[in-house]
Amino acid sequence: MKNNIPLSEYPRPQFVRDSYISLNGLYDYKISKSKDIPSEYDGQILVPFSPESKASGVNRKLKVDEYLFYRREIDLSKYSDKDYAILHFTAIDQEADIYINNKYVLHHLGGFTPFEIRIPFEEIRYRFNLVIRCRDYIDTEDFSRGKQVSKRGGIWYSNQSGVYLPIWLELVKYGYIESVKYTPDLDKKELTIHVKSSSKDVDVTILDKTYNLKTNIDNVIKFRDVVPWEIDNPYLYNVILRNEVDEVKSYFAFRKISKELDKDGHYRFYLNNKPIFIKGLLDQGYYFDTMLTPRSDEDYIKDIGLAKKMGFNTLRKHIKLESLRFYYHCDRLGMLVIQDFINGGSKYNLFTISLPLITNLHMKDDKYYMFARTSKLGRDEFEHEANAIVNYLYNSPCVIMYTIFNEGWGQFDSKRIYNDLIKIDNTRLYDHASGWHDQGISDVKSMHVYFKRVKMPREKNIKNRIVFLSECGGYSLKINNHTFSNKFFGYKKIKSSDHFISEYDKFMNLDILNNIPKGLGGFIFTQLSDVEDELNGFITYDREVTKVDVNKIKEINDKAKL
Repeated sequence: MKNNIPLSEYPRPQFVRDSYISLNGLYDYKISKSKDIPSEYDGQILVPFSPESKASGVNRKLKVDEYLFYRREIDLSKYSDKDYAILHFTAIDQEADIYINNKYVLHHLGGFTPFEIRIPFEEIRYRFNLVIRCRDYIDTEDFSRGKQVSKRGGIWYSNQSGVYLPIWLELVKYGYIESVKYTPDLDKKELTIHVKSSSKDVDVTILDKTYNLKTNIDNVIKFRDVVPWEIDNPYLYNVILRNEVDEVKSYFAFRKISKELDKDGHYRFYLNNKPIFIKGLLDQGYYFDTMLTPRSDEDYIKDIGLAKKMGFNTLRKHIKLESLRFYYHCDRLGMLVIQDFINGGSKYNLFTISLPLITNLHMKDDKYYMFARTSKLGRDEFEHEANAIVNYLYNSPCVIMYTIFNEGWGQFDSKRIYNDLIKIDNTRLYDHASGWHDQGISDVKSMHVYFKRVKMPREKNIKNRIVFLSECGGYSLKINNHTFSNKFFGYKKIKSSDHFISEYDKFMNLDILNNIPKGLGGFIFTQLSDVEDELNGFITYDREVTKVDVNKIKEINDKAKL
């Protein structure tokens, strides 16, 4: 926390300008059953923490028939030389209406994706009143909800509402640089760069060399030699973008991820044209007293650092989208990321989401009623959000694969969606159905195995894909005085830290090392931290106790390699 403002670090490290203003901090708030903007407020809330969290100072659950209002006066009089204020919202759960000086300006659906508003200074006269009206439908089938439910239990967690990631503002002049898109080609040693702006050209400086490029078209820069982004050497190329009215600091990396055949005829993950075995952790991004919000930037850094110390090279960001600061730290520290899209739909059919686990039978995902996807609005919203996530993370070299659906939760039309997504971004791999209801497509044959030994699938089911154990483990060790409640949920009960290590070593020897020669491409172990009643973590939910000897886990993980 800087200057008593939580999470005030620049929220978008890959596109930095010096006119940044954090709008986190105290806001007036009101919870009401009326949708009308209130004249009086209940008190103050600390943004960006949700009202359900202790850190917000409210600690009250928003009901589905209630509205949550935020209000704050913003003074920009000292910035009279600028033309626009760009107001950024990183995430508001679940529906948001934005008012400037009591005038409605924007409606946003979806609790996970960012959005922004460009405000002409001439309309606000350098000072404005910001009001945000939120509503959280939680159990509805129309919006993505992730792991949130109205009544928590097991792998489903307490819901939150409202603002839960940073609000911020930057000030610009006419002709400012709006965005940049990098598409590096490691093999050709080329960078395709697309800069969006109303100005006609832009100067781009890389390695002390400046290129004058046209805006709003693809420009190709050729390099004599390039340094690839590697896990052990996460090299980032610093970039400065300039025109007559704006300057932005940025970065990119030469990183290639692909699916290739190895010398034994097995498809593998290849990083920069070299085979790599994925050793990952499921990372759900929940925090003890702040829910979906990290308490500080250090929460991201410590989680990533612990995973690396234990010998893991990948985090599967599970059913949640983070602030770009998380991906920035993965970029600079050398941690691969598999990013899940966010599940939605109505109440899941237990038969549908459990059938493959018991019988290994998989259904076609065009049966909308079986997959809780009868709402066309809900299906459309999922696709809109998936496209937004792909564009949001396009420049992040750490992100190597997207998970479209998980365990049949609201799954639908995955073949079409997969084909649509690779038109937007074909520089990453895709897992269309993590766990089950496999449609025989995308880049991996994805398996979830918790209660039995891992058995490699038949060749006819692999279909020229990487065999990937995208969830496994779930070892539950309770640490007294470091639990969220008295409840205990987990997949395999563990007695002690030594027992945890011995069982993990057995898992590595029997389930992983035995199957690597047969074509196993990697695994994701459940999980990085405990979450509420679920005690499957390597660390406790409060992040105060690491349950195992980190060095011993690393020694075990180091045995898994190609």
